[in-house]
Order: sequence, then C-alpha cells, then structure tokens
Amino acid sequence: MVRGLAYVGNHAIDDYTLSTVIATSNSSWFARNWMVRWLGLGAKRTFDELEFRRDVVRLILFYRQSGYMQAVVDTVVRRTPRDVYITFRIFEGEPVRVRRFDLDGIAGIVNERPLRRAMPLKVGDAFNRYLMQASADTLASWLRNRGFPYAQVLRNFDAEAAELAADLRFEAVPGPHLRIGEVLVEGVQRVDTATVLRTLSVHPGEPYGEDRLYRSQRDLYGAGMFRAASVTLQDTLPPTNGDSTVNVVVRVTEGPRRRISFGAGYATLDCFRAQGGWSALGFLGDARVLDFSARVSKIGVGAPLNAGLDKKFVCHPLLEDSTFSDTLNYNLALTLLQPTFLSPRHSASIGVFAERRSEFKTYTRVQVGTNFGVTFNARRKVPVGVAYGYSVGRTDATDATFCSVFSVCDDSTLKYLRNRHRFASLTLSAALRTEDFVLDPTRGGHVGFTLLHSSRLIGSDKLYEFNRGEIEVARYIPFGRRGVFAWRIHAGALVPARITLAGDTTQFVPPEQRFYAGGPNSVRGYEANGLGPRVYVIKDSTCATPATCSYQIVNGDTVYRNVTVAPTGGNSIFVANAEIRVPGPLWPDRLRLAAFVDVGQVYLRQNQLVTFHSMRVTPGVGVRFTTPLGPVRVDIAYNGYDPESGKLKFLNDATGVLTDFRPNYQRKRPSAFLRRLVLQFAIGQVF
Repeated sequence: MVRGLAYVGNHAIDDYTLSTVIATSNSSWFARNWMVRWLGLGAKRTFDELEFRRDVVRLILFYRQSGYMQAVVDTVVRRTPRDVYITFRIFEGEPVRVRRFDLDGIAGIVNERPLRRAMPLKVGDAFNRYLMQASADTLASWLRNRGFPYAQVLRNFDAEAAELAADLRFEAVPGPHLRIGEVLVEGVQRVDTATVLRTLSVHPGEPYGEDRLYRSQRDLYGAGMFRAASVTLQDTLPPTNGDSTVNVVVRVTEGPRRRISFGAGYATLDCFRAQGGWSALGFLGDARVLDFSARVSKIGVGAPLNAGLDKKFVCHPLLEDSTFSDTLNYNLALTLLQPTFLSPRHSASIGVFAERRSEFKTYTRVQVGTNFGVTFNARRKVPVGVAYGYSVGRTDATDATFCSVFSVCDDSTLKYLRNRHRFASLTLSAALRTEDFVLDPTRGGHVGFTLLHSSRLIGSDKLYEFNRGEIEVARYIPFGRRGVFAWRIHAGALVPARITLAGDTTQFVPPEQRFYAGGPNSVRGYEANGLGPRVYVIKDSTCATPATCSYQIVNGDTVYRNVTVAPTGGNSIFVANAEIRVPGPLWPDRLRLAAFVDVGQVYLRQNQLVTFHSMRVTPGVGVRFTTPLGPVRVDIAYNGYDPESGKLKFLNDATGVLTDFRPNYQRKRPSAFLRRLVLQFAIGQVF
C-alpha cells in the first residue's frame, strides 16, 4: 500500500502537476493517516514496481519537454511489511531558455507587438515544448481571424545544450485571403431558415473570421431551440479555382419548443424558497422567447405558509425580523425576449411583473410594473444596456426610519409615504467580464458600472427624484497550481433632489433605493444590512415612558431591554474585499481554504458623498466545498467594533406614539473574543 508520496527539490513545477505525470499515486488521507486509517475508509492504492520505474522516466521526459534538459530524478523507497513510502528527489538544474524568437510571414497581416504579448512563450522563458505548440496555435488563430481560414504555422528550433539557449522560428503560411460566400443551413424543420441566419454573426461578403464561427455556434445554443449546433467551413482545403470566397455550413438539431423548470433552495435570510418557470421557444415563429417565472421565499416563516421555523435553528435569524419577514415574498414575471433586435449583435426584452420583496430589518416593497430594455453589443466583450422601468407600488419601513432619516414624524406624512407612488427609472449599464468561470472564477476579472435616473420628467412621483451610480471592479490572480488571490472594490453614490414634506425641505430617497452593506457577500464581519447608519427603538409594553423602562448599567453605559435596531441605509457606500483561496490539505479537488479582509462603510452625508472616515475592517477565514451548484461557503469574520451609534426612540405600545429619547445611543459589543466572531453561510463566492 502506498502510504506516502512526496517530491523534494522541485521548484519550477509544483507537486500537483508532477502527480498528473506519473502512474503511481498516493492513497487518500483517510487511508494513510495513522490516526484514522484503522477505520478502513478512503481509497487504498497499491504499489506497482514496474510502473514506479517507468515513473522515473516519465518525470525526466516531462522535465525535458518543459525545458530542463539537465534534470535528474532519484528515488527513496522505505518499505514495511505492508506499506511503502516513496520520495522523488529531483535536481532540476538550469533550464534551456529562449534566446531568439523569429516570426516570419506575417508582415502586413498581423501587428507583431501585441501578438508577441499574447503568446504563452516569450524570449527569456524556459524552452517549454508545450508552450511552443500553444504559441503556434495562437499565431494560427490570429491569422484565421484576419481572413485566412487555411493558415498554417511551420515550427523550427535550434537548441544548444551547452549554452542553455534555444532559437525558435515560426514561419506563417497564410494561404489565400477569403471572404464568406454562401451560408448554408441544414437540419431545420420547424424553425425558419431566416431565423437561423439572423442569429449568426457570419454574413456573405464579410471577411472570414474564425471567432465569428464560434460566436455563431454559441448564439445558436443560447437561442434554446437546438439540441446541437455546429458552424464550420464547407471545404477542408482552400479553393483551387481562384475563387476568393469560402462557404460556411450551419448544421442544427432542433430541440423541444416548450420547457418547464422547477427549483428549491434554502438561505439563512430567506428560509426555504422555491421557483418555477415556463418558456415558449420560437414564440410567434421566430427566435423570440416568451418566459413566465415565479419565485417564492420566506417559506416556513411567512404567512400563509408560516410553520414557525423562525423559532427553530434552521431559520432562527428571521426571528429578529418579525416586522418584514412575517409574509411570503414573491415575484411573478412575464417577459418576451428578442435575441436579435435590429442586428444580431443586439437583444431586447419587454415584460410585466408583480412582486413583494423585503430586506432584512429594513423595508418591504410591494409593486406591479413593466420594463423595457435593449442590450447593445450583447455578444461582444462590453455589452451596454439601456432600460426603462415603470412601476406603481408602496414601500413600508419603520416609523423610526422615516422619522430619523427624513425628519418626518407626523402620522399624516408617514401615511403619505406608505401610500402607492409611481416610480420610473432610466438605467444605463455596461460591463466587461473576462472571468474563466462564472460560479467560481480563478483568473480574469470584471469591470462594470450602473447609472440610474429617476424624476418626474420620465414619469415618477415627486418622491422619486434622484440620480444613483455604482461601480464595481474585481480581479482574480492565480498563483501556484490552484491558488487564487481575488480582490474587489465596490462604490456607489446617490444625489437626491430636495422636496418638501410636512412643510420642511429635505433630501428624500426611498428606503429601497438607498445603500446597505454587511452580510455574507459584503462586509462579512456584520450581519445582513448591519453596517452603516441605524436607529434604535425601545419597544417595551411594561413601561409608559422611557424613564420607567427597565435598564441596567454595564461598564458605565445604560443598556435598555427590548431595544430593536432598524438600519436606515445611506447615500454613499464603499466596500473593498481581498481574499486568498488555496486547496485544502484534505480533498484538494473539493475543499479549499480562504483568508480574507473586508473593508467598508455606508455613509449618510449631506455634502460629502464618499469619505474614508469611520471605515470598518473585518478579517476572517473560511472554507469552500465544491458542489454542482457552486461552492458552498462558510466564513468566520472577526468584528472588533462596537455597533454604530444612532438616535434612540421610544415607542409607546398603548398610543403608538414614537418620541425622541436620546440623540445618540450605542450598544457595546461583548469584549470576549468568541462573542466578536460572526458566522456567515452562503452558496457561491463572495464576488
């Protein structure tokens, strides 16, 4: 039994890569650790003497292919009656490095400088044969995307082992420069051929580009009407009759025209949730999609499906939010999608919706409305979206929130704020995404911004007059074999208009449009929406006045019973996250460890939109378990700060009157280390 397998002396190539080269593999952790292997668990891998000897040759050949011609591999094998412990001792030596790299045959076709930057192998690198092949493929791809579909690349090199240098030469054979001739469609039955042609990014008369073929194939799959789709050249050899065009063949296999989907899930702030959808593909005989979707959350805690789960461990966090989590959240939407709008590059959608959504301890929004949006360059790197939305609904927040933030405390004005109002918005958004994997990216990044305008000029009520902007930048930098350093910066600001409420002029922004922070996907040292401005309310039926309420003195501070907290949000936000993710010592393919630092704050400023005063920093660690739905994430963050200070108000249960008690109140956080730890659970990476 192989109980131990180690590599010593390897610096240029990591252990994981070397383990994929050889046939001998280590037994699993459960099968080799002396503390647990008596349980008989884990994969037990036996030792093959012949394959072990071949592994030495495999490692030497792999090193030489990677540019290390002087590499020497020795082995140390320790045997017991039942087990074997193996160590590969590797002397890598100095690599053969690329001294010269010539590119011939590309003059006037390709800009050489950016091409060299895109190639995996560069001058000064170790002469890696695998990267040389990848560089040849890169050159061929550049030529094929510039009108040369039959381009080939000839490779030649001269390596001098004594000088540890290699001279490389690539000779490009572009072949004829061709344009797209006919586009032939095969396999269509119910779908119209014109529908397929409108979806494609290749058109007769355009210069040939290989990426357009791949993009067309991806768009055909994205239309949802086809089980299989391929876009290829009709001929495998260049034309010999002097023709300057090349034909493209599109082969498709149609799929079902109707789809039904169901799903269910769980989240700490949603309890149980369910969703379903029905889609009609090829609606009205084109590539349009008519989509109906329904989502329900707060199942188990919200009426009429309240099962008292907020009193159980499974949904216990919602016990603190009885005001906004006592009713089911829902969303019903009917949307018509047009994948090709005016051009194959653009798409559009129009829909109607009805929803009730609540934000933890913050507000509830109930509305019905419609929206229309156009995405320009939807199939390019930087799609730009323009959307108009119109809805009629009402927003409910606590009296303390309205009274503290907007200086509105009289019953008539509070009732007016909770009435139905018109909300119209015009939104501009753009994003550049280069992540390699959406659910769990390891390289690349994204940059995006959103600008929203709401005013009476586009149909809003006078309460909804403001401008809102957000920007987010993220980057994922791989290191080692499977380590990732990730960072993100998210900032936003609101510029509200001044309106008159109850005779006073104030800057009013409805609660659902304000900024909030804290939670598993924000600053993890705080609960959801727990970072930023807040107001405290004494809601105690045992006392008629604040002075008669029960309290105690703790470390010189007055602590009242039955004090609830209401986040009020802010008009500017800044959040920055930095995280290192590395494979775990156990099940490295499934388990990863993380260390992170989150920085952020939500501000309520009248003159300054963003300031770095009172910034909060919360470090922590976490684990990620890879699942088909994405990584399941458990994080523990340390919060060394006391909760934000805010106004303290008293709510008389008998009269329902809310009165000011203290202009500034702050609850102290327990000083014990364990009491300052915050546990977060979520599915998917933070960003």
